[in-house]
Amino acid sequence: MKFNALLVAAGLAVAPLLANAQLTVEITGAGANRLPVAIAEFTGERIVAQALTSVVRADLERSGLFRLVDAGAPLADNVSPPFEDLKTRGVDAVAGGSVSTAGEGRYETRIRLTDVPKQAALGTPAYLHTGAQLRATAHRISDYVYEKLTGEPGVFSTRIAYVVKSTGRYELKIADADGSNDQAALASREPIISPAWSPDGAKLAYVSFEAKKPVVYVHDLASGRRHVAANFKGSNSAPAWSPDGKRLAVVLTKDGSSQLYVVNVDGSGVTRIASSAGIDTEPRWSADGQYIYFTSDRGGSPQIYRIAASGGNAERISFEGSYNVTPRPSPDGKSLAFITRNGGRFQLALMDLATKQVQILTDSTKDESPSFAPNGRMILYATEIGGRGVLAAVSADGRVKQKLSVQAADVREPAWGPLVR
Repeated sequence: MKFNALLVAAGLAVAPLLANAQLTVEITGAGANRLPVAIAEFTGERIVAQALTSVVRADLERSGLFRLVDAGAPLADNVSPPFEDLKTRGVDAVAGGSVSTAGEGRYETRIRLTDVPKQAALGTPAYLHTGAQLRATAHRISDYVYEKLTGEPGVFSTRIAYVVKSTGRYELKIADADGSNDQAALASREPIISPAWSPDGAKLAYVSFEAKKPVVYVHDLASGRRHVAANFKGSNSAPAWSPDGKRLAVVLTKDGSSQLYVVNVDGSGVTRIASSAGIDTEPRWSADGQYIYFTSDRGGSPQIYRIAASGGNAERISFEGSYNVTPRPSPDGKSLAFITRNGGRFQLALMDLATKQVQILTDSTKDESPSFAPNGRMILYATEIGGRGVLAAVSADGRVKQKLSVQAADVREPAWGPLVR
């Protein structure tokens, strides 16, 4: 991995992907002190109820924060849980539910989440949905349970974007956070890189080489329409959305070497915000919109800097080691994920921005493209296992680990979408 490749070509060396293959998630590590919960089989419309129960259980298990305990018998939302039996099983919280038909092909699913030691209901939400919305409804239920039990928003209803390649064909894909329901937003014979979600989750910015050079596009996911956001002389790369969704930070070579600019989403109002004799690339806005973090070799080796979004003097952020790239500030602004070269291995690291303490989160060797979950709990990234590219995720404390892969295929360039209420 060489720094110059980060301009536009990082992650292009990917291997064939099976057509229409879906990402599968494998849990490879779990958190300590997981909360024991039971998700009882929902009652009512049997096939629908079983499908909902299965997805909710898989969601909570995948988070690494919960230890699923057998609830015993099915449990409807209007039936008091068997508290003594659940206490014997060591359950702290139990969810039960019921599914009934609501006419016109719709269903109503009602849930009751209960604190077992206190024998108190934590909430009784209801969901109206169709059969086609089963997985989406299950993810909403999982988000509800997660938030009630942790105090933080769940991310099971969010989506991820990633790029795959088959022979002579690249695809920009969108999938649920668990890898299901994948759809191609764009297919091309030329490379597609650097997807970035708009803050409202309605659009993706990315770089496509369809014009035989890197051009930045903004793609509306609902309509499938897109427009050019940056197509200046030379290279146009590395789009990053401002928190208000009105502007993009981009890397352009129109005035010489790769430098940082800001443009309006429609491509107007291009403004240079930094100048250096080196290469500046990989911008990313802080969550409060005050700063733009970026990678630069202006000091001799690739390191991480930040600059006020309006421009000015750049401040160096990383100091440990001779190679630190791809800065990704956390949603709460307290930490920074990035890729560091550690003993010849490229690994995902996390820096506490207040103390500047750095923790290596992975034990792999070719990590790239980190992307925070919108609640800050997990970081999605690309890596290589057994000579094949896969996606992986790790919790911010390094304990929970997942692998997202397709058998005999490569996946690259992950981007985790925002929370959408």
